[in-house]
Amino acid sequence: MKLGMIITQTEPETVYNAMRLALYSLKQGDQVRIFLSGKGVEIDSIEDPAFDVKGEAQKVLDAGGEFLACGTCLKLRNSGGSEICPLSTLKDHYEVVRDSDKLVTV
Repeated sequence: MKLGMIITQTEPETVYNAMRLALYSLKQGDQVRIFLSGKGVEIDSIEDPAFDVKGEAQKVLDAGGEFLACGTCLKLRNSGGSEICPLSTLKDHYEVVRDSDKLVTV
């Protein structure tokens, strides 16, 4: 299965659980593409002692998950992106939606 995820928020528990689902899906042999939009591009700055979002996101990346991030949203925040939050385009966002068998929005 091709799982697409659209993350538009920074609430630690919610984003952490999205990362857990992504990692589980990868372990089942699925493909996972995650598009970060709006506040979602701030994933690198989520700090919460109960929910290690950055650590879980790194596990997703290490397991073969793909992250993409809205370039416009990054520029609005004066950010050039990162490994977990790479500068991407509206075309990439469209392709995640178009090509996914299942799409989850968070």
